[in-house]
Amino acid sequence: MKDRLLRAPRHAVAAALACALALTGCSSGSSGADTDTVDVVAAFYPFQFVAERVGGEHVHVSNLTQPGAEPHELELTAQQIASIGQADLVLYQTGFQAAVDEAIAQNTPRGAIDVASIVTLQDPAGSIDLTDGEEDSEGEHDEDGDEFTKDPHEWLDPQNMITITNAVRDRLSELDADHADQYASNAETLVEQLQQLDSDYSTLSSCQQKSFVTTHAAFGYLATRYGLNQISIAGLSPDEEPSPARIAAVQQLARENGVTTIFYETLVSDKVASSIAGDLGLTTDVLDPLEGITDESRGSDYIEVMRSNLAALETANQCG
Repeated sequence: MKDRLLRAPRHAVAAALACALALTGCSSGSSGADTDTVDVVAAFYPFQFVAERVGGEHVHVSNLTQPGAEPHELELTAQQIASIGQADLVLYQTGFQAAVDEAIAQNTPRGAIDVASIVTLQDPAGSIDLTDGEEDSEGEHDEDGDEFTKDPHEWLDPQNMITITNAVRDRLSELDADHADQYASNAETLVEQLQQLDSDYSTLSSCQQKSFVTTHAAFGYLATRYGLNQISIAGLSPDEEPSPARIAAVQQLARENGVTTIFYETLVSDKVASSIAGDLGLTTDVLDPLEGITDESRGSDYIEVMRSNLAALETANQCG
């Protein structure tokens, strides 16, 4: 399954690239966009959010990952590949979406920001280390290591989003110097909101309960920043099927740590989380990794959903 996520898009990208070359005289995926605006392509939602907030009316932002789609599994259309090559700026993260990495390598945009080059990515955190060898015999740990050598979910730390915001401000100012003052003002406003969000999250340090259980290991940065312990049912890939040994280990850790809630996310089935919660007599709730915004999201943008996540953690971990 992990190999499919990394390598299956490769043949699709190669085939689509030939089609994309025929589209160079057509729209880049921003049809109808004002030619005076900066054309920005974001690989997935958090980068779209930053680009729209910093760029304001002077940018046109398109998102390669459609609302409700799982960004880990992204495959690109020929038109999307063409849009990358024609964009003024592409915001992406190497190692997260293989199709995007390959499309950029073969269809170079005018400008690009690779978030992995400006934010320090941390080692995966929150995976269960079983010592009986059962999971290793199934290849689960090996596959996690092959797919992601680093945790790609850095946007769930508001401090990292500040770094991304400032990088977008600087690059937009280079591309469109006439509106540099506006980009700086927009970025300052967003940074202030992210700093307030970070300050609000810092109250998690006072929680009686420090551990939380979630369906996949997307919240390592958040846990590291605010002194929590993430216990993940699956690894960094959200569609990973946990083994019986892993589920048993999660249940044991939940009991030992007095966990009250099993968290699931909006883009992935809650079946496993509900099963574990039912076995232990616990509740379930949503902890959103913010890989996309849909009608099911608890908020209309990054800030609102992060605040919903904070409220859920405060309730589950007996904070206040």
